[in-house]
Amino acid sequence: MSLLTKVYQAQKNILGVAVHTPLVKNENLSVAFEANVYLKREDLQPVRSYKLRGAFNKIVSLSAAEQARGVVCASAGNHAQGVAYACHQLNIQATIYMPVTTPQQKVKQVKLFGKDKVEVILSGDTFDDAFYQASEHCTANQAVFIHPFDDEYVIAGQGTVGLEMLQDTTLPIDYVFVPIGGGGLASGICTVFEELSPTTKIIGVEPMGATSMKTSIENKENTTLLSIDKFVDGAAVKRVGDLPFEICSNKLSDVLAIPEGKVCTEILRLYNEDALVVEPAGALSIAALEQYKEVIKGKNVVCVVSGSNNDITRTEEIKERSLLYEGLKHYFIINFPQRPGALKKFVNCVLGENDDITYFQFTKKNSRESGPAVVGVELKNSEDFLMLEQQLKTHNFSYRYLNGNEDLFTQLIG
Repeated sequence: MSLLTKVYQAQKNILGVAVHTPLVKNENLSVAFEANVYLKREDLQPVRSYKLRGAFNKIVSLSAAEQARGVVCASAGNHAQGVAYACHQLNIQATIYMPVTTPQQKVKQVKLFGKDKVEVILSGDTFDDAFYQASEHCTANQAVFIHPFDDEYVIAGQGTVGLEMLQDTTLPIDYVFVPIGGGGLASGICTVFEELSPTTKIIGVEPMGATSMKTSIENKENTTLLSIDKFVDGAAVKRVGDLPFEICSNKLSDVLAIPEGKVCTEILRLYNEDALVVEPAGALSIAALEQYKEVIKGKNVVCVVSGSNNDITRTEEIKERSLLYEGLKHYFIINFPQRPGALKKFVNCVLGENDDITYFQFTKKNSRESGPAVVGVELKNSEDFLMLEQQLKTHNFSYRYLNGNEDLFTQLIG
């Protein structure tokens, strides 16, 4: 049975469980990029991400004996919610391993969807740590492991996203931008479009801090990253699946790496302009449009909004990362003369009328002529930074710029 045939079967399996999500034209994006930009709204699934599709398709395909032994999964959140929801629907016991760093909102939702059918165990700092513990559990208890992406049934389930896109439009789709974590969704969509719409270009999108697919394709072999930035937690894995790598390396037209700060800017824009609440991984595909803005003019484009499981407690971090990326937030170590009026001079002579001090940390040292302060300044326009630096030099303030020194910046500000 071909993988495309399994996708069609998956569509039957998930009927009545996963939602056939809408394909909606976004006017703001269409105007901004002079294209017809559509959003595939997977954030509207019962578990608020596409992961329900693959998880349910895999679990419902198990034999009665396998289901009786229970299932196990590892996930940073969305796959766990899909497994939990599926197990409650099918009356199957599940043990779910999640990284300790998983936002509490996602942990709570897993327990909510799974109810008495789910045990959640927090283990390790990354998906890969949780994955190892889940694998050990399977070996010890002879349970069935539900992989989040490296499994044909899971890939087939995610591929139903692509089937729905083609069913919901009569227009030819020129580009599909799809987020990549482990590669299950991209693999499923590639499989569908290769057979049913071969002229469509599938563009994979990864966070810059976790480019496991891009690196693997460049190396021509599946490659494990030594470290990753876990901020885009739904798409931050050190190693993509072997099967997704095999499929994507042959079928993706391109893989883009998007800075985490750019993702944050898109999260805020979607909320402010379109009243859409998305998680970092959910904004990845839309954040990638800027890199293709000249190519997609006049084209029909689909971005998969993969999920909306965002934790409101992350809002300040999202705003901070966005401001840093946009060049609107700058941190310095400034040596202030320890005399009256030094700070007043800085405010009156260095700062512009639209500049704002948003962070200030200073400890007076009586035995010194000057003392260092960590100062954060927010600008209204990124172009004002050059004037700010010029004024620091003109008024003889000794300073060190922190934004470019990641290790020191994280230690002082984080």
